[in-house]
Amino acid sequence: MKLSDFDYNLNENLIAQMPSQKRDNSRMMHLIRSTKSIEHKHFYDIVDILTPNDFLVLNNTKVIPARIFGKKQTGANIEIFLLKEIEPKVWEVLLKPAKRVKVGDTLDCSEKLFATLLEKDDETCKMKLDYDGNIYAVLDEIGQMPLPPYIERRMSSDDIKKLDYERYQTVFAKNEGSVAAPTAGLHFTKEILKKLAEKGVGIAELTLTVGLGTFRPVKCENILEHKMHSEEFSISKETSDAINSAKKAGKNIVAVGTTSVRTLETVMQKYGEVKECQDHSELFIYPGYEFKIVDKILTNFHLPKSTLLMLVSAFAGKDFIFEAYNQALKEEYRFFSYGDCMLIE
Repeated sequence: MKLSDFDYNLNENLIAQMPSQKRDNSRMMHLIRSTKSIEHKHFYDIVDILTPNDFLVLNNTKVIPARIFGKKQTGANIEIFLLKEIEPKVWEVLLKPAKRVKVGDTLDCSEKLFATLLEKDDETCKMKLDYDGNIYAVLDEIGQMPLPPYIERRMSSDDIKKLDYERYQTVFAKNEGSVAAPTAGLHFTKEILKKLAEKGVGIAELTLTVGLGTFRPVKCENILEHKMHSEEFSISKETSDAINSAKKAGKNIVAVGTTSVRTLETVMQKYGEVKECQDHSELFIYPGYEFKIVDKILTNFHLPKSTLLMLVSAFAGKDFIFEAYNQALKEEYRFFSYGDCMLIE
């Protein structure tokens, strides 16, 4: 299976640079696998589409303001992108420009935070952070939301930064640690969730901490040679019991986002059931994979040649997905993190 099989030409003007005016006003393409039909809706129509026979699974991870800036004693400015804490106060990071920082250098990020380079390799670095109190409280003061690189803005005002702080986060975000948003969840409002619950649609939450690994490009032409980076997840007993009960009752498990898909499929692959656990996923889903629990997926439109595009191609069939993407291009849907979505059933 070749990487070039998952390529498509995207007009850059269709890459959403800002969120929609209202979360639930995004467009939603509705794909029905059994009839190979495609309908054009808006996200708020999900209340009419889902029934009490559907059970939503949300990823309640919370994005941290992971992009911070430090200054060397020479005055050089360095961008620090926090990836994950690997031991107390020691983080895996990306540095830009990395060549300007040597092992042992300390960067002054603010009066409350200093960062010292411990190790350096070709891709990531290891830094010791010095601060008092809670790191997430410090980051809330000095950090910026880690928007993907395809969101390019020449100027970023305080109002836009405030908007990103709110909108690059789901309304149900709880557990801090992610450096990218589970973007399918960005369309939900509290009102939509309330209406779904009142209609009898089941809802449960799990947590997968989203890292850069999910979005890193596939570089090998033979996709079977690609290795996924590990991401941690946790499932509570309340959630596992609710999902298992729903499945036993014959309800459709609707995974909100590819992160929820990978979590559910990983736990089924490892344990044969959804169970309370804290674990990690390196699951790479591509065409030929047999889904074990997920019946429907809500997801955004993904980058060419990405593992996420391969995942939805595995679920709906590559030809059907590319037919849908061609329609999305023709109808000028908005793509990627701040863009529109599709519901595949």
